[in-house]
Amino acid sequence: MSGLTPSRSTSAAISDPAVHTILATGEIQFEGQFAWGSNHTFLTRLRHPIGELLAVYKPQRGERPLWDFPDGTLAARELAAWQTSEALGWQLVPPTVFRRDGPAGPGSVQLFLDLDPDRHYFTLSAEEKALLRPAAVFDLLINNADRKGGHILLAPDQHLWLIDHGVCFHKEPKLRTVIWDFAGEPIPDPLLSAVDRFRQGLEANGEARAALVELLSRDEVEALVRRAAEIVDQSVFPFPGDGRPYPWPLV
Repeated sequence: MSGLTPSRSTSAAISDPAVHTILATGEIQFEGQFAWGSNHTFLTRLRHPIGELLAVYKPQRGERPLWDFPDGTLAARELAAWQTSEALGWQLVPPTVFRRDGPAGPGSVQLFLDLDPDRHYFTLSAEEKALLRPAAVFDLLINNADRKGGHILLAPDQHLWLIDHGVCFHKEPKLRTVIWDFAGEPIPDPLLSAVDRFRQGLEANGEARAALVELLSRDEVEALVRRAAEIVDQSVFPFPGDGRPYPWPLV
């Protein structure tokens, strides 16, 4: 690990255990603040004897209150999304930790990926959009209320990365996403098998459940179990429902 973020790295490089060690224990130094977004979000440099990297730090105290999500819970939902992605074996979310010792207080710290911001959902080719089936299932599972096009990034090695998961896992249906490309199609069997294994891990004494009950309410975990079962039972990508199935803004 050099003095720079693992920019444009392959998924294998990002899986290096050193990345998680630096995220979890490295000294956090501010580099700047992202101008876009409703909540305070900072670019930071994490320094550790084994190396350093850039990360996105979202402190709880910088979260804008929402009418439908409990205050101060968005950072924990960021970590829950990463844990869910890892439990599924899909590696869609960049490595994420929760730090209680952040310079602006407790918050999520996620590896910063130096990817082209213009390579998002609305600029992908038809062939590239075909890679989004796991993302569509993932958002359905975590009940993502804000999957904007700019939250979908494609690396040069064609690995798909998803960011910004602060408003997920609500116990009530909240799915708002730009990915409706596969509506009505059967969900591929490998994706269904992964969701079913994840559901089993959410059963009593399951490893996935033990991790998520520390981050989400019990009602939210139970709703996650139900969504996983429904995905497997229905086995079809849903159509947009009534109400507000798209996020705003779209990018």
